[in-house]
Amino acid sequence: MKLVVVTGAGGYIGSQLVRQLLLGGYSVRAIDRFYFGVDVLNDLRGNPGLEVIRADCRNLDPKHLTGAYAVLDLVALSNDPSGDLDPLLTKSINFESRFRTARLSKANGVSRYVLMSSCSVYGAGQTFSLDEQSKPNPLTVYAKSSLDAEAAILPLNSNDFSVVVLRNATVFGLSKRMRFDLVVNLMVATAFERGEIIVMGGGNQYRPLIHVDDVCNAIQLVLEVSNEAIAGEIFNIGLGNFQVIQIAFLIRQILGMGIKVITVDDDPDKRSYNVSFAKASMVLNYNPQRDITFGTKQIFDALTSRQVIRSDKTSTVNWYRKLKEVEELFRELSIDDKII
Repeated sequence: MKLVVVTGAGGYIGSQLVRQLLLGGYSVRAIDRFYFGVDVLNDLRGNPGLEVIRADCRNLDPKHLTGAYAVLDLVALSNDPSGDLDPLLTKSINFESRFRTARLSKANGVSRYVLMSSCSVYGAGQTFSLDEQSKPNPLTVYAKSSLDAEAAILPLNSNDFSVVVLRNATVFGLSKRMRFDLVVNLMVATAFERGEIIVMGGGNQYRPLIHVDDVCNAIQLVLEVSNEAIAGEIFNIGLGNFQVIQIAFLIRQILGMGIKVITVDDDPDKRSYNVSFAKASMVLNYNPQRDITFGTKQIFDALTSRQVIRSDKTSTVNWYRKLKEVEELFRELSIDDKII
């Protein structure tokens, strides 16, 4: 049974990924600060293949990587608004921490390292169907830190250390660490709560989308394909590209509830990128299985049944703001490196 280390294991994607890897027959060492709560993995307690460690990923000890076949580096202060709250902290986690983890992984005999990046590195795309060779145009600290991490880590690729970068589209769908600050999830939530969807910036901007479980499928796939297919490569991971106004009307149609779609012209977020996913399809034979209809119904049903409840914790930037000192939280040495 191969051991896989997952950093950021308590996050929106990480908490789902841990489950999928265990079901796929892997042993998982799940590492996170869990400042959104360790309860996201409570249902997995007692699984003999799972080890959960509360630690600051900026200070990983080599022992955290002992015996690992692969490191899946998901740790990050996620999304653009959150990254802008404290740019220095964002850089220290999203760039410096991941670069350090990659170097440690190589030095400690790990075979594969997967960096979870973002299609936000394309920023304000000047053309359609931006592929992995297109020039990035990052607009935010979050996006710039992701691109810096890619540039630093990809040269570590070698015959015995395969590095692969996955640039995720905007993620949607249900997770144990639920987020309602992502475009599809937020629209479904406001449709449920108020019978309306607010579209900022006129809605003509493009967003590539992907369901959280399909992200997990992509990660597992790059654990299992040949080194020749993935070593030193970047892959855009997504379902398709949608204008924000199109997403709003599609969700209204799916829910069929007479929901109001309200457009607002002003939006400080200037990102708009239309991305090609052809490389992942051709090289990895990767084809996402869950569309917006599936995700919308999934989230709406979970809200209706109160399986999930919208709160400050479900908005990353709101939760960071609620914490009086984010930097202080990450430095709580008393809980570092604790097997829980």
